Amino acid sequence: MRQDYRLLVLDLDGTLTNSKKEISPRNFRTLLRLQQSGVRLVLASGRPTYGIAPLAEQLQMKEHNGYILSYNGGEIINWNTGELLYKNLLPDEVLPILYETAIDNRQTILTYDNEFILTENPDDPYVKKEAFLNKMQVRRVDNFLQETPRPLPKCLIVGEPEQLINTETELSLRLQRQISVYRSEPYFLELVPLGIDKARSLAVLLEKIGITREEMIA
Repeated sequence: MRQDYRLLVLDLDGTLTNSKKEISPRNFRTLLRLQQSGVRLVLASGRPTYGIAPLAEQLQMKEHNGYILSYNGGEIINWNTGELLYKNLLPDEVLPILYETAIDNRQTILTYDNEFILTENPDDPYVKKEAFLNKMQVRRVDNFLQETPRPLPKCLIVGEPEQLINTETELSLRLQRQISVYRSEPYFLELVPLGIDKARSLAVLLEKIGITREEMIA
């Protein structure tokens, strides 16, 4: 890496991690050496913060002043201090619409609370897949709208890929000026604040820590 780079930004799934969701030994050693030389790491992912935390701990990012950019840029955390530097949250008024659309289409909606995934359907196979990917526990709630903390950084509607088509179309049209709706996997429909974008959040981070675009590699 060029000597004038000060920040290395990495996506997780399929970039930092392999098909087993693990960091290869060679990459692990290389990233430790980079941090020891003064380069700071940013892990940037659509995952929730607690789904990124185990990788940040493995890479010793707390000791080397790294950052987590979670929810696809919805939150930025200084991993050394735990300080939340930036957040972008879903408007409360859309949550009943998201919930009712999922129920009407016989799909499962979930969200996150620290180390837990919250859902009314913990046995849904796609909920279990999300829990496995993020190494998080699933907590069952009796009433999603009443028992989830507000405001929320993100919701996920999960289901069979072909059955999510109508849900995606309906919510994209109905909430087009209020939230962003997209697929991260064929069976995962992401529901995030409008304008969520890793590049925008990275620009915020660069300004806060006094590093230029030219000193960052992503």
